[in-house]
Amino acid sequence: MAYRKLGRDNKHRRSMLATLTKQVVNNESITTTDTRAKEVRKFVDKMITYGKKGDLVSRRKALAFLHNDKATVDKIFNDLAKRYENRNGGYTQILKLDERRGDHALMVILRLVSEEKEETKKEDKKEKKTKRTKKEDK
Repeated sequence: MAYRKLGRDNKHRRSMLATLTKQVVNNESITTTDTRAKEVRKFVDKMITYGKKGDLVSRRKALAFLHNDKATVDKIFNDLAKRYENRNGGYTQILKLDERRGDHALMVILRLVSEEKEETKKEDKKEKKTKRTKKEDK
């Protein structure tokens, strides 16, 4: 099967995933279970991809999925699309926490990747490569 059912029927699952997607977009980080996070990640990435396209059809698809939450869709299309314009996918990351006390479900933090840190990492790698070549020349 291509998706996780999460122990819910179709309408409840779709509503839950839309709500979690809205929370990730608005707060840029949520704490949830591992299986939910892995499933929500697909929809967050899809919404940001819609935002990067920026056309009317994409905006209507995002509004339809997010229960007509215009503030969230505006944040996706105005802020997040500009933040990730040079990135090809992988807009979220999952950080594992401890297990939940009651049922030992693995808890994780699902958050949006910060683009600035990765740009500085790439620049640092370039500087290290140039330093190595200068040392080797001596």
